[in-house]
Amino acid sequence: MALGSSLNEDYKANNKSPTRDGEMKILEDSNKNADVDKKDIDSNSTVNGVCDEKSLEKKGDNDDEQEKGNADENKSKDEVVFIQDVGFSVKIISPGADPFDIQVSSMELIQEIHQLLMDREDTCHRTCFSLQLDGNTLDNFAELKNIEGLKEGSVIKVVEEPYTMREARIHVRHVRDLLKSLDPADAYNGVECNSLSFLNTVTQGDILEKKKMRPESVDCTPPDYIMPEGKDRPLTALQPQHKDQKVPQCVKVLTTSAWNPPPGHRKIHGDLMYLYVVTLEDKHYHISACSRGFYINQSTEDEFNPKPATPSHLCHSLIELLNQISPLFKRHFAVLQKKLGRHFAVLQKKRNQRHPFERVATPYQIYSWTAPTIDHTIDAIRAEDTFSSKLGYEEHIPGQTRDWNEELQTTRELPRKSLPERLLRERAIFKVHSDFVAAATRGAMAVIDGNVMAINPGEEAKMQMFIWNNIFFSLGFDVRDHYKELGGDAAAFVAPRNDLQGVRVYSSVDLPGLYTLGTVVIDYRGYRVTAQSIIPGILEREQEQSVVYGSIDFGKTVLSHPKYLELLNKAGQQLKILPHHVINDKSESVELCSSVECKGIIGNDGRYYILDLLRTFPPDVNFLKLEEELSKETKLLGFPIEHKHKLCCLRQELIDSFVDSRYMMFIKYAAYHLQQINMKNEEIISTTGKAKDKKEEEEKKDFETEEAKKIVEDKKEEEEKKDFETEEAKKIVESVTDGNKLEIEESTKNIVKTAAIAVGSLKETEFDIRFNPDIYSPGIRHCEKNDPPLNKQRQLVKDAAEFLLTVQIPSFIRDCLDHSSPPMDGITLSDVMHNRGINIRYLGKVCNLLSKVKQLEYLHSIASGEIILRAAKHIFTTYLQSTEMMYLSVAIAHFLNCFLYSGVVNNPMQGVDEFQTKTNKKRNKRRGRSNPLMCNDSNEWANLTPKSLWQQLKHELKSYFDYDLLGNDIESVIEAYSLQKVSLLRSFCLKTGIQVLLRDYNFDSKNKLIFYEEDILNIFPIVKHINPRATDAYNFYTTGQSKIQQGYLKDGYELINEALNLLNNVYGAMHPEIAQCLRMIARLNYIMGEHSEAMAYQQKAVLMSERVNGIDHPYTITEYAHLALYCFANSQVSTALKLLYRARYLALIVCGENHPEVALLDSNISLILHAVGEYELSLRFLEKALALNIKYYGAKSLKVAVSYHLVARTQSCMGNFRSALNSEKEAYAIYKQQLGDNHEKTRESSECLKHLTQQAVVLQKKMNEIYTGKNGGSLPPIQIQPPSMGSVLDMLNVINGILFVQISQEDIENFKAEIEKRQLSEEINGEEIKTKEVEVQ
Repeated sequence: MALGSSLNEDYKANNKSPTRDGEMKILEDSNKNADVDKKDIDSNSTVNGVCDEKSLEKKGDNDDEQEKGNADENKSKDEVVFIQDVGFSVKIISPGADPFDIQVSSMELIQEIHQLLMDREDTCHRTCFSLQLDGNTLDNFAELKNIEGLKEGSVIKVVEEPYTMREARIHVRHVRDLLKSLDPADAYNGVECNSLSFLNTVTQGDILEKKKMRPESVDCTPPDYIMPEGKDRPLTALQPQHKDQKVPQCVKVLTTSAWNPPPGHRKIHGDLMYLYVVTLEDKHYHISACSRGFYINQSTEDEFNPKPATPSHLCHSLIELLNQISPLFKRHFAVLQKKLGRHFAVLQKKRNQRHPFERVATPYQIYSWTAPTIDHTIDAIRAEDTFSSKLGYEEHIPGQTRDWNEELQTTRELPRKSLPERLLRERAIFKVHSDFVAAATRGAMAVIDGNVMAINPGEEAKMQMFIWNNIFFSLGFDVRDHYKELGGDAAAFVAPRNDLQGVRVYSSVDLPGLYTLGTVVIDYRGYRVTAQSIIPGILEREQEQSVVYGSIDFGKTVLSHPKYLELLNKAGQQLKILPHHVINDKSESVELCSSVECKGIIGNDGRYYILDLLRTFPPDVNFLKLEEELSKETKLLGFPIEHKHKLCCLRQELIDSFVDSRYMMFIKYAAYHLQQINMKNEEIISTTGKAKDKKEEEEKKDFETEEAKKIVEDKKEEEEKKDFETEEAKKIVESVTDGNKLEIEESTKNIVKTAAIAVGSLKETEFDIRFNPDIYSPGIRHCEKNDPPLNKQRQLVKDAAEFLLTVQIPSFIRDCLDHSSPPMDGITLSDVMHNRGINIRYLGKVCNLLSKVKQLEYLHSIASGEIILRAAKHIFTTYLQSTEMMYLSVAIAHFLNCFLYSGVVNNPMQGVDEFQTKTNKKRNKRRGRSNPLMCNDSNEWANLTPKSLWQQLKHELKSYFDYDLLGNDIESVIEAYSLQKVSLLRSFCLKTGIQVLLRDYNFDSKNKLIFYEEDILNIFPIVKHINPRATDAYNFYTTGQSKIQQGYLKDGYELINEALNLLNNVYGAMHPEIAQCLRMIARLNYIMGEHSEAMAYQQKAVLMSERVNGIDHPYTITEYAHLALYCFANSQVSTALKLLYRARYLALIVCGENHPEVALLDSNISLILHAVGEYELSLRFLEKALALNIKYYGAKSLKVAVSYHLVARTQSCMGNFRSALNSEKEAYAIYKQQLGDNHEKTRESSECLKHLTQQAVVLQKKMNEIYTGKNGGSLPPIQIQPPSMGSVLDMLNVINGILFVQISQEDIENFKAEIEKRQLSEEINGEEIKTKEVEVQ
């Protein structure tokens, strides 16, 4: 919360006019670089954010609802202004420091000024103080706007307060954190929400400070391992070490003393606690904390004497005391402060950049998959934390547990009518949720490590349940044959994940009165743990007594409840769930608005909870063996496939797409027939009907090879056709409904009826597509008389599954063909598939389709790697369960060798075991009493061999994904799918939580193992949870984007800035969505010519992406590339190259060289190398970019033409005119074919050809003179004019898809008037407006 409105002040100054007169700049190819991913903005949510007055006038709509919406929009605009406009500065006077001014906002709490002072260089050593205004102490939780007398220029005094025991402990912890704050150990160990960042190491210092110094000398030699066609992939470069990385040590030991706690007679003298310090001078001190501060006492290790020593050095702050007793501490702490203050130094000048992004905690823990060897240091506070009863140790409340359920539910009940209320609510929800995730993760690890007592200790280990810190933990095993019919342990393993998806959608519906449990699913050391908040009162009664809705025995006894029906029906309307009746064991019909398994329990707090949401979505019949037949198309694609379990569900995204698609079908069908009636003339037939019939026929022909070909050919046609059809249909329906109502009323009813039947609607009189999640559940009896016909319900579920195969997967592959935001690894591929509602179990089918599309071979490679790694993860999970804790590192290294090493891997246990003695065997018999999850198996895992592992992998791929693997070992597989071992290792570690030693592994070794037990450093949990949303921020963001697309750059910029304010308000300083917003603002600044602003924002985006996504996440690579462009625009050439080299290196580790993103990076690198005269180097990168562009975009694409032109330019600079001539000819041929003779690009290329021909002729003449031995025949020096930085920047903008268009002011006005006219008449949709924009360009 203290981070709330932290980064916002700098945006207040930025609202100056963004465009110069006579120049409008349009963001043409914002593709992934500008857009927040589709997944981040719920596609169904309407944008109800903000509209300015102009656009409100434009809408001219008399509809009441519209007017109401407009009023809301105006209202929220006013609220925003209120938040945004009141920023002012106050003066702070602190003891022992010079007075200084800080910038504050009226929305902030006093608490946030507190936090700022604790972070600031000159006041960071204070924790126990109050703030006073005119002698009155200010309330920590008061908002600044509510404080009387606080205004611009007010003086706030920092007043030292007396310590309590709690405050003293907080102070000592704060000092320890300060001394350790630059130590990366916490980030490597994955604790305290620390994570790594290397931007300032890569750029060798803060790029914002470089501007002030002399221009940098350009060192542009790339490291060998990033050169094109290089095979070396060293891992050590992943974490570059800075020269002054070493953190100065300030004290040898700082710990709580063994004399604690103070005895009674000292308590009444004011002693709070005792500390023990060993200084760097090797002096030993015992320190007392009392209410007035800290002083040295006379105790020693052997003798307790708490009286003050002479001198006692009584100081209010421990840092001040240590400064007095240890000169080395004083010196080293000053150095440390300087490093900490590197960001604070620019604090006032750089418009209040409050949060040093390298240090502030991330909302969720990010784990690093590699780490160097770190010295383990003595740290008694860390040790005390680990072993003291720090249940839910949070904000320094030792031993006090939190009531998670109450906190999670209370935050959801907060009011949400106005914007400030919604912000407060969302901020509270997010904060409690991230705390809950952290606590659940810690608890799950404690459960698996055997540190928590079970609540049913008498049961078998797999059936045990645990409660720790008010969180309930259960294991992903089939307890009491609960899932026997559904697939046993396989179903029990997947049920928590399905349940979490259910919690996610019900939370996003956010219906007042309906409550879900806090749920986190944690995979750790081969076990799946579900952590849930506890419903009040549920532990005091049997489940049978608690459940008032749903069934606990899969549909035998089924209960219903009117309040639950009302709530779930409301939610079900959004989630497309059909209310339906089932028959219980007493043959009674019971109505449900969810699946039978969904249970309703009314807690002791009177709240209505739902749990067990694992069947929220309809079943996926493509993976169920049913009595019924699937369609011919589905069968031809190889379905149904019998899955390991029967819990396969369709995703919410798929349901939404399917319903949208059916609705369009319904509208078009109705429109076509209505038009025929209205026209009375049978001859005039709309293209709509034909197009629809044609489309239906096409869908019937979708089989694999044809499909793959068709996908490539039909891409453009279909998109244009779709937009046109939809528009036509809507117009017809509108025009007909305006016609003679009476005449056509009867026939309209019939048309609607036939349209409803055609799209499979459950009602004949209107469009109604909803799903019954129980329709294929075994053992459930349906009551037909109260519900729509069962065959209709079943058909819809089958149609949705077929839609996934015949529409979603082909359209996913079709959209990949433009390479606009290509996935770089398995994580980004999974995200893209999930956004379209394609489950990962379809990855086998996706791989088979991709293998037939030549331009997508890079994606086929990524998908094949992903499918192999997922199968390996399944095997690894069971492998770990059979491993004893003592041999975990040996076992993991052995598995990795069997997976990635092509030589012989021997049994690692031969003659190794240092502890395997008779006593160990005895201990085995007693083991049940220690950690019950410990396997009783001997060392079964050690018998794994590469051959047996790859056989298991082939079997797993066939049974789970229906995929036939080409190859029987790692080498043949790498050859067949163009994979690389380093990428496989990275992805495997990220999927399983393994952390390996940062060293250069020899993956090609034939006679020496790749991994040893010392290489396995740690194993982390993999945590899945819901992500609470900042809804208003999205509305602002999307409204901002549409403004930009309409050409209102300034309005759009302000809206997106406001979105950033709101994101900071909800999420604090760090979040992936804030990183995306910063990237967008940087891009807008760049387009508006504010290059230094763009660089400042993009620097934040890079640092944040490293911290919250990971140092080698594909998003981080994109951020690096953007920052390089902005650095070049700010004349930091050397820095730009370093950033691009880093981006290329990361891309090589993540996915290898063959990828469209690498082509773009290489084009950027070559242009900058060309600018500094490194022509040979430049040419190597250019040739690689050209080869990749030809591969992915086709030999005749304009991108290839640009590449040829750049190659020609570089060759001519090297004096190789003949080659340059050939390259330019290729460019000219493409321009001529694609754009025609008269296009300026074709003419430019033609000029270039003439110039090169002249140069070549001159050179040839001179050569001939030399050959014929003419007097004085010598080669003239080649006249090379190095390109200006401006022209290079223009070229960089072109290849990065940024267009700056010169247009006169008059044109801009006409352009805007045209758009307004169109919006008024509402004759055209937004898509065509965008097309118009491109025409203007």
